[in-house]
Formats: sequence, structure tokens, C-alpha cells
Amino acid sequence: MQLTYLGHSCFQLEMSGKLIIFDPFIRGNELASSINFSSLKADYILVSHGHDDHTADLVDLAKQTGATVVANWEIHAWLQKQGITKTHPMNIGGKWAFDFGTVQMVFAAHSSSLPDGTYGGTAAGFVLSNEANNEAIYYAGDTALYNDMSYVGEQYRVNLAVLPIGDNFTMGYVDANRAADLVGCEKVVAMHFDTFGFIKVDHEKAINYFENHEKTLIIPAIGSTITI
Repeated sequence: MQLTYLGHSCFQLEMSGKLIIFDPFIRGNELASSINFSSLKADYILVSHGHDDHTADLVDLAKQTGATVVANWEIHAWLQKQGITKTHPMNIGGKWAFDFGTVQMVFAAHSSSLPDGTYGGTAAGFVLSNEANNEAIYYAGDTALYNDMSYVGEQYRVNLAVLPIGDNFTMGYVDANRAADLVGCEKVVAMHFDTFGFIKVDHEKAINYFENHEKTLIIPAIGSTITI
């Protein structure tokens, strides 16, 4: 599997021959100006919640790629009104076996509204797993630290956790380290950092903090690819 960082909380994951993009916010992110939006491909788009910094490019990307959008019921219904009909609605706790693996939608402690101001449903994260060996990737979405993250670690062998570290709107890197403990994962990829003034992060301090707690924090450069 390969994970490519497209900026903010947006990633492209290659898994079992399929391309999955999380939370498309690219063209409105000045830091992601090197990403060629028109060249992006996806078989699936997974959307954690409705805020503009996760959905700004959603409609256009869905039209461009023909991808199936996986999101909660409220975002699914909103997309239908935008002319995007290739959707798969889910809700918290639910699982579905797709052709690349199984997805479980899990709770995220965060708010959610859609770009037009309407209610965006409950914010979520995703666990993508291979049921043959129970190995999983945990994409937390925008979230605070909460104790029930331990349920993810009880159900899956999490090889990689993608966690917000920017603080202010989500947990910071100290709580992200605790979240990694709860899900039983020693390798973390950072997201939701540096894009805005409120979420600037001292990279060296964050990486050293994880090292001091015997974990690895990867703060990816935009456009870089991580092999999992």
C-alpha cells in the first residue's frame, strides 16, 4: 500500500489496486499548489465530515473521477442535491466490504456542517482493514482525544494511524501520542497541521515528543508518498 499526502487532511491511498482519496481540500490550500488537481484519480472518496477544509473539492473531484463517495447520510443526501449520485452512505459503527477491503465508520469528537451551513451529521473517522489478517489503517478525521478510541485497538491490528496534530480545532501532538497508545499503534502519520495560523506546529518538537515515547511520527511533505 502507498499513501500520498495531498495537504491538510487529504491523502490518496493505493490499496488492493484501488485509489482512495480522503477529505479533498486541495485547490483552496496555498501549501498544496504543487498538486495538479486535474490529474488526480480516485475509485473512492472517503469524507469524514462536512467542513469546507475537507469538502471544498469534493463535488468537482467526484465528477472528475467518477469515484464512489463514502460518507455519512447527511453528506450523501447533500451530494445528491449537487448532482453526485454515485455515493455509499454509512453511519457510525457501520461496516461495509468494498472491493479493496472493509471500511468501518467510527466516531470522531468534532463538529460538522456543510458548505451551505446545513447540518453535516456526526463527524467520523474510518478504519480500513483486510479481514484476512485483521490489519488496518486508522484515519481518525478531525477529532479530539477520547477514551473509546481503545475500541479500535481492541478490534484491529492497526499498522498505521493517521492523526491530526495541529491543536486548537483538533487534538495536538501530545494527545495524538496518547491516541496512538489507545489504538495500539507505534507509527503515526500527521494531518491537519500548518495550513492555517491556528494550527502551526513545531515539527521538531512533535517528532521528538513521539521519539521520547518510543513511537514514530511522520510529518509528511505535500506530494510525498509513504509505503505501508
